[in-house]
Amino acid sequence: MASDNFIDYVKLFLRSGAGGAGSRHFFRAKGLPNGGPDGGDGGKGGDVILKANAQLWTLLHLRYTKHLFAGDGLNGQASQMTGADGDRRIIEVPLGTVVRDFETQEIVGQVTEHDQEVVLVKGGRGGKGNLHFATATNQAPNHAQPGGASTEAWFVFELKLLADVGLVGFPNAGKSTLLSVISAAKPKIADYAFTTLTPNLGVVEYRNYKSFVMADIPGIIEGASEGKGLGIRFLKHIERNSILLYLIPADADDLVKEYEILRNELATFNQELAEKPSIIGISKIDIADDEILASYKGLFPGHTVVFFSSATGKGLMELKDSLWTLLQSANS
Repeated sequence: MASDNFIDYVKLFLRSGAGGAGSRHFFRAKGLPNGGPDGGDGGKGGDVILKANAQLWTLLHLRYTKHLFAGDGLNGQASQMTGADGDRRIIEVPLGTVVRDFETQEIVGQVTEHDQEVVLVKGGRGGKGNLHFATATNQAPNHAQPGGASTEAWFVFELKLLADVGLVGFPNAGKSTLLSVISAAKPKIADYAFTTLTPNLGVVEYRNYKSFVMADIPGIIEGASEGKGLGIRFLKHIERNSILLYLIPADADDLVKEYEILRNELATFNQELAEKPSIIGISKIDIADDEILASYKGLFPGHTVVFFSSATGKGLMELKDSLWTLLQSANS
């Protein structure tokens, strides 16, 4: 997805519909000039609804939208006729979208499954017609219930990408190259820092027609959690990944230090990120000799470590196997 098309934050003013008023009508007919109350109820005001659409990957379609209003309910009519409900306003968003009240920052809705719906702003109730207020002592009530008022507020829509595997690494660790060779995704690849300026998603095919989704997150640098480099803008996208793949190139000056910096940046931003199930992938093994690779074997005790080369394909199936096994464990 192009960088100018990846929009992961929008602010919208939403208003639900007002409810229609109940009717104060009395039945009239030839020979029956004083019929009883027959005022119908007002229609319910339309809700503003958040709906997940798995075919959307960005909030781009909402970029130039500032105000969204649902329809008002119609008033009740004679002969106990209920007014029509106001039209609902449905806002389709990608999976992983979170909506907050702008003033309180309270989460009011989030969607993670296709076609999931959440009411963000509830429409006003329809008012009851005078028929409902007739009693033994008041058989001709001359009042009806007004419709409920609409509700309005500013809301923030924030997209946090949903993926099974999140790629975490420094710029030029080989994340985009890996995604390009094991999925159909075609991220921009070049030999300079911050080639990836937006998250990229790819579907990785696995054995027996299985698959999982991998997200290439823009490179992290030391101090990212404090706003350095690309800052914390993309760290939030890692929050919705089931497991993490820490990517460290075989030609790094200090592999252990690089891993510790990456993990520390995640922990500083959100401790839960650093505690996610993870695998360490040593990439670019085609540019390191066997003696150097052998010296790396014991660097990460207690961790699953996979050596691979995106350029030659060596170790990629082993990497897929390790990721799939960890995914099944994390999701069980």
